[in-house]
Amino acid sequence: MTRTRKRFGQHWLNSDKVLNQIVAAAELKSTDRILEIGTGTGILTRRLLPEVAAVVSVEIDRDLCKKLVKKFGEIDNFLLLQGDFINLDIPSLLKNFPKFQNPNKVVANIPYNITGLILEKLLGSIVQPAVTNYESIVLLMQKEVGERLVAVPGTKAYGALSVKVQYLASCELICDVPAKAFYPPPKVDSVVVKLCPRIIDKPVDKPKQLETLVKLGFANKRKMLRNNIKSLIDLDELTILLEKLQINPQARAENLSLEDWINLSNSYKKY
Repeated sequence: MTRTRKRFGQHWLNSDKVLNQIVAAAELKSTDRILEIGTGTGILTRRLLPEVAAVVSVEIDRDLCKKLVKKFGEIDNFLLLQGDFINLDIPSLLKNFPKFQNPNKVVANIPYNITGLILEKLLGSIVQPAVTNYESIVLLMQKEVGERLVAVPGTKAYGALSVKVQYLASCELICDVPAKAFYPPPKVDSVVVKLCPRIIDKPVDKPKQLETLVKLGFANKRKMLRNNIKSLIDLDELTILLEKLQINPQARAENLSLEDWINLSNSYKKY
């Protein structure tokens, strides 16, 4: 078994059942060009390569990269990039490799300690959605984070991250992954989540305003929404606005749907 490095948050997936579910969720086609983040030992890579036109795989661990080159270096639809995914300029690195340019799907078992940064690089933000070619993004991630991505209003997991990501992509929980599916087992359970980036034809009127409202609104989940955002909107004005939008003036941030947040932002004109 390949040695893990704690600083890279490495845990090797060794469950055929979970691998099958990841591959099935990706709905692979022979024309797909896949971006894989965190190649690890290549157990997922090996499943992807026979199914698709190309796999661009990113791995930060130099020692692992040497082993991956030995495993897959002779396979013509495999390209390995060594480095930190967050800091790599993937499009520039692929300029000289036409076959691998413009990956249309992401399939990955990502490092949990940089999940937020990976999501932002793949999807962008409310203010600046990423311009990508991704049809779908299938990620194995920490259960707590995955549950927040797919959470619905009124649930404990629903928060600012839910609203931000759901503005940018549809989110679907594929399956639970117990800690025992890895070696060594992590201290947390995991999930597989599928994200499909949205084509935002009609973006919110003022993206920065929506981002600020969501951040303030969820700053203290125990407080009513109006108390959390009173520094931005006068209480009396906000009460009138909420009633106009048919939102309970006593609502907390977690009670508002994505559509409610967009309508609230679009209806408030003074920010």
